[in-house]
Amino acid sequence: MFGKIREIEHRYNELEGNMARPEVLRDRKVYQEYAREHSMLTPIITAFRKYRSVQGEIESNRSLLDDPDQDMIKLAREEINSLTSTLTGLEKNLKILLLPKDPNDDKNILLEIRAGTGGEEAALFAGDLFRMYCHYAEMKGWKTEILSQNATGIGGLKEIIILFEGQMVYSRLKYESGVHRVQRVPETEAQGRIHTSAVTVAVLPEAEVIDVEINPEELRIDVYRSSGHGGQHVNTTDSAVRITHLPTGLVVTCQDEKSQHKNKAKAMKVLRSRLLDLQQADQQSKISEERKRMVGTGDRSERIRTYNFPQGRTTDHRIGLTLYKLGSILQGDLDLIIDPLITHFQTEAMKKNTGN
Repeated sequence: MFGKIREIEHRYNELEGNMARPEVLRDRKVYQEYAREHSMLTPIITAFRKYRSVQGEIESNRSLLDDPDQDMIKLAREEINSLTSTLTGLEKNLKILLLPKDPNDDKNILLEIRAGTGGEEAALFAGDLFRMYCHYAEMKGWKTEILSQNATGIGGLKEIIILFEGQMVYSRLKYESGVHRVQRVPETEAQGRIHTSAVTVAVLPEAEVIDVEINPEELRIDVYRSSGHGGQHVNTTDSAVRITHLPTGLVVTCQDEKSQHKNKAKAMKVLRSRLLDLQQADQQSKISEERKRMVGTGDRSERIRTYNFPQGRTTDHRIGLTLYKLGSILQGDLDLIIDPLITHFQTEAMKKNTGN
């Protein structure tokens, strides 16, 4: 591990030298490329230099163990024990920093929420999840934009697609894909019986134009009049857009905007991200079963989480985490679940990396 880090440090120092050269400072594009790579390596180098600093402090204290003053020896031993614990934590952090990076981690995402089994109660819970993720985005300082939605008459959502833009969005929300189950007593339930409903969540990295090549000849684009909520322009102009990708059969519709061109642009954004997701799913299907178990299959038919209202309980079934903080979580305090999930999958990746 440390041999690899020393190679990274050599490259880091090389980049700092390159960025100080006058000809590089004059070439904005080249400078930005160096600066981007330098920024990616900085966390590793910072952690490594801290590691070496603590190692040096441990050695300094060991030299005091031969001191004739017993109080000095006692203090030195206490300091060594404390520094050794710190060193262990720094080494673990270095192993995490050296894990292969998910190329999608710094991407924006398209979050798709769809009501599943449970009828209107599932649609109402889809609305709850939508608000939960929006609260979380607000806490993180991310921007949100609704690309498409299909609402029910009493405040529920049959489906909604939202664009989340911000720093490292995919890295935080990539483990949210799956079936989210809710257990609660619906307002329409006269006998107070608990109903179980389900909502599916899909997290797609936003695809750039360079990520997915789409041949316009492979698209069928239909326009039609919007329906449902939308104001005075609904049902008066052909502003709604349906795009069909003929090779895959993927169909995307958008009717939220009054402008046909805006609806088409939003639909293309969704289509591009779904195609990227298909490509990545195809790549993952070629990976060994052992690797799939390590990172999770990503199969959206899997139940990943249960929200139990009578008990105020949230359980993530993948890591056996149960929290009695349902109210806080639905208000956007998702880091209570996301941080343990990230730690779990990083630990599994480290085991795989070291062969343990």
